[in-house]
Amino acid sequence: MMINLCNELHQLCSKLPRYKHPFNISELPKNGIYIVFEKGEKAHNADRIVRIGTHTGQDNLPVRLKEHFYNENKNRSIFRKNIGRAFLQNDKYLEIWNFDFIPKNNREQYAKKISLKKQTEIEHQVSDYIRKNISFVILPIENEKQRLEFEAKIIGTVSLCKECFPSKKWLGLSSPEEKICCSGLWQKQHLYKTPLDESGFKILEKIIKN
Repeated sequence: MMINLCNELHQLCSKLPRYKHPFNISELPKNGIYIVFEKGEKAHNADRIVRIGTHTGQDNLPVRLKEHFYNENKNRSIFRKNIGRAFLQNDKYLEIWNFDFIPKNNREQYAKKISLKKQTEIEHQVSDYIRKNISFVILPIENEKQRLEFEAKIIGTVSLCKECFPSKKWLGLSSPEEKICCSGLWQKQHLYKTPLDESGFKILEKIIKN
């Protein structure tokens, strides 16, 4: 049943409008779950899901996707941060990249270690990769509680599926994060936990059709 539901999820997503760079932020649904695909990754005779995400706060989905694709600030996007980690796997600067510089005390403590030139180079590299290789669909869900529940269960479904595995060339295999390498997903939360059941999938399907 797990593989069947994951297959049905991939088939459902393959029928939805696909977005990729460049896209118009104003044309995106304001609330929902975004399902991410990556060039060269396949599963269930479709493009393989490589990330599942949503947003907090009502009407913030376009802002969240803008942070991933267009705002060159890894502190605002864990997706960007994880891709940068894969690029920096054997680079000493990985230690600095891992720091969160939003808190003022962190900025002050590590200010002398930050190379603005290096940071800018990596951010550009991440942006270039995302814009050339990443696409997504949106499952429009207005209710925040429902979004978070379905996000977690979709992650559980895909991570538990034995037919969803990365290609040998997948960038995530270079990640220093073991959970990313093993799961084939650009995330670490909700992996291998409660998946969708048949009734949950039907609810999700109904939401999308409506």
